[in-house]
Amino acid sequence: MAKILLVDDEEHFRDRLARALIRRGHQVLTAGDYGEALAVLASDNPELAVVDLRMPGPSGLELVKAALTLHPHLKIVVLTGYGSIATATEAIRLGAINYLPKPADAEEILAAFTLTSDEPGDDPEEDISTPSLARAEWEHINRVLTDCGGNISEAAKRLKLHRRTLQRKLSKFPPMD
Repeated sequence: MAKILLVDDEEHFRDRLARALIRRGHQVLTAGDYGEALAVLASDNPELAVVDLRMPGPSGLELVKAALTLHPHLKIVVLTGYGSIATATEAIRLGAINYLPKPADAEEILAAFTLTSDEPGDDPEEDISTPSLARAEWEHINRVLTDCGGNISEAAKRLKLHRRTLQRKLSKFPPMD
C-alpha cells in the first residue's frame, strides 16, 4: 500500500485520520505544520500527501508548492474547513490533484487520490450548480481577503465594509447551498 504524509495542525483529527488510514493498510507519516512536513519530506519519500489548508505559519498552499519542488511526482489532496472557490482553484493551479472540505473520512480522501476528471462517467456539467447569494458573498469575501494576504483592515477597505462587520462575517461558517 501507499506511504502517505498527513499534515494537519489539529492533533485529534490528524491522529484519528492516521489510524483510519493505517487500518486500511497504508503507511502514514504525520506532521503538524509546514516545518515538520518539510522535515518528513526531506527524510522520507511519500507517494501521497494530505495537506490542511490553514495551519500556523505558512499555509497549506505554500506547502503544496514546496512539496512538489522536493518531490514532483507526489500526489497531494488539500483538506480544509474553510473552503472557497478561490483557494480550491489556487490549490489545483499549484499542483494538488484534489481539494476536499472537512470533515472528510479516510474513504473520501483515498477516493480523491484516484478520481480524475477524465474518467468515464465524470461529466463536469452535471456538477455545476448555482451557489446561493450568501455562498457567493462568502467566497468573494474570502477571495479578497486572500488577495490582501489575510490583512482584515485592507480587505475591509477594498470591500467597503467596516472592519468589525467583516470580522463578524468571517467568523461564521460558510453557508451551505
